[in-house]
Amino acid sequence: MPGPCPTAPTFSIARRQALFAGLASALLLPLAACGRKAPRAQSVPPDATVLALGDSLTSGVGASADTAYPAVLQKLSGWKVVNGGVSGDTSAQALERLPALLQKHQPALVIVGIGGNDFLRRQSASTTRANIVRICTDARASGAQVLLVAVPELSFLAASAGLLSDHAMYEEIASELKIPLHRKGWSSVLADASLRSDQIHANAKGYERFAQGLVETLKASGLLAG
Repeated sequence: MPGPCPTAPTFSIARRQALFAGLASALLLPLAACGRKAPRAQSVPPDATVLALGDSLTSGVGASADTAYPAVLQKLSGWKVVNGGVSGDTSAQALERLPALLQKHQPALVIVGIGGNDFLRRQSASTTRANIVRICTDARASGAQVLLVAVPELSFLAASAGLLSDHAMYEEIASELKIPLHRKGWSSVLADASLRSDQIHANAKGYERFAQGLVETLKASGLLAG
């Protein structure tokens, strides 16, 4: 005859509670890591030099030099804002220009807004992402703080229809590097025909609107004193 069936191991109530607590902690740990915020930035002094690195949206195509967003930001912040925008630049070209700009100006903060021309020219998203990461890390290695500006995945059709949203890579890069991100600045400006000089560039009013929104992000991140 078969012997008696083996009995399942028994656990005390205390041991069961400990097991459940351990399992819950293991499940919640990844969620906690995902929810971590970037450390609050240090306030940049009013007389500091700030470098705005970018393309035509930084240089101010569609408006005059004194109404480009870096000029407006200088008035709003009290910083000396260097316009490091070159019309037509890709992320690779901005990366190539960066060392000389850092050496010449020694900025306390670098505002990185690049990638639109990469998207227009259908360049590799992975290469663009790698270039932007390198720009941000090289700028930080120089001693500067960095703020990343999200750029929409530009197309003439999307801009004309007012259907623009930030490219997802900017949120990913900011999270990875733990740097502040200015969201929906260009997406909202370029989606509004009254703020554009053409399908992919702002007008003076649009650059002013962008700079005003950027100031709010700078204050929220701690980079600009309120």
